[in-house]
Amino acid sequence: MLKASPFIIFPSMLIEEKPLRHWIDNFYGYGSWQAKFWFVGYEESGGDVPGEVAEKLNYFYNLPGRRPNTPEFCDIRELYRHVAFRVDGPRADKFATLNDHRFGSHATLHGAWKNLAAFVHGYQNKELPDLLTYQKNAFALSSERVEAVIPLYPLPAHHHAWYYAWLDLPQFPFLNSRATYQYHVYPGRMHTILQKINDCKPDVVLMYGMDNINLLKESVHEFFPGMKFKMVKAVKHQFPQHHRADINGTKLLITTQIPALRHNRIETGFNWYAFGKQVNAK
Repeated sequence: MLKASPFIIFPSMLIEEKPLRHWIDNFYGYGSWQAKFWFVGYEESGGDVPGEVAEKLNYFYNLPGRRPNTPEFCDIRELYRHVAFRVDGPRADKFATLNDHRFGSHATLHGAWKNLAAFVHGYQNKELPDLLTYQKNAFALSSERVEAVIPLYPLPAHHHAWYYAWLDLPQFPFLNSRATYQYHVYPGRMHTILQKINDCKPDVVLMYGMDNINLLKESVHEFFPGMKFKMVKAVKHQFPQHHRADINGTKLLITTQIPALRHNRIETGFNWYAFGKQVNAK
């Protein structure tokens, strides 16, 4: 039996044309283009509930000084203050917003962010801090210019479901399926990311959770002719298999692995602090 989509249960008018278009065209994540470490995930998290999506889109659209056709970041802490925490169960009364959940006094440690922070400290050969404290006070803070968190595909989306096909917005025909959406946005977004790598020269760009490795490598080769990738085999419980290219001082890494345990099983994880050290040693 097919499950009903939340986009049918809730009014589609929550998600409006202009904020949606602005987000797709201009939202590139959190942090700063001047950050030393760029973490490019497959897509923005969330997307199961249209209210949450609308709150993110509307916040970004209503930012002062909004500029069309400009790839921009926003402050993750401020955006999360404008998004309600929507989880049933014991945690429902603990947090009012996503900011409370991730950055407040009783914040919960993010399963992936903690490993990205560990990677940064391993690469810099720094002692690992208390990761929850680091998450609350420093992770992806634009003023620190350490981490940038960038979705390859911008719309909040659950990896195993695609709810945007139910939106009553015929001016976005590419949203009819995840495949047509990705085909539509990929060329421009990948070109922008590569152009920004060329312009800003971060120390490391780690693209993780990718299932389109060959396409990504082709895009890099087209933008940087003559660039060669080296495949680095995994070391169990240490670091994942990945493809590496050195681009004018930037280490570009592409892996299918995500910086979190799969199904919360410890045997599926890696030591991302050791991974950072390994990348810097090569």
